[in-house]
Amino acid sequence: MFSNGDRILYPMHGAGIIADTCERIILGEKKQYFVLKMPFGDMEVMIPVDKCEEIGIRPIISADCIESVIDVLKSESTEMSCNWNRRQRENAEKLKSGDILEVAGVVRNLMRVNREKPLSAGEKKTLSNARQILESELVLAGNLDPEVVYRMVEDAV
Repeated sequence: MFSNGDRILYPMHGAGIIADTCERIILGEKKQYFVLKMPFGDMEVMIPVDKCEEIGIRPIISADCIESVIDVLKSESTEMSCNWNRRQRENAEKLKSGDILEVAGVVRNLMRVNREKPLSAGEKKTLSNARQILESELVLAGNLDPEVVYRMVEDAV
């Protein structure tokens, strides 16, 4: 179970710090929610406490794991499907997994494809979302400035 001050990853939104726990009545049902403060912008996300495991909420990586993420970003691109629809589905599944190394692979592959030819609107959105997820976790794991993390990702890929 998590508590206020914990640094966690919400797979589809990125990493944040639990700022508070609150109760809300939604559709006539009273539920407990974590209020997750994200490191980018002024965004807060509410997560139902009873759905954390189902959603894939997990503690963020340790600072020791940052080098493994950078290694993935530097490594060779993996083969992606030529069919954009299948590629989009595969990337979405990797993001949904919550595995930072999978997310780093998506970022690496899409950034490299984008350098060769412009990405479709859907893939641009996927890349943007993947970078937010990846960079937010690196910022919190290493207590780093967002600009430093942005540069780290750019330089590694």
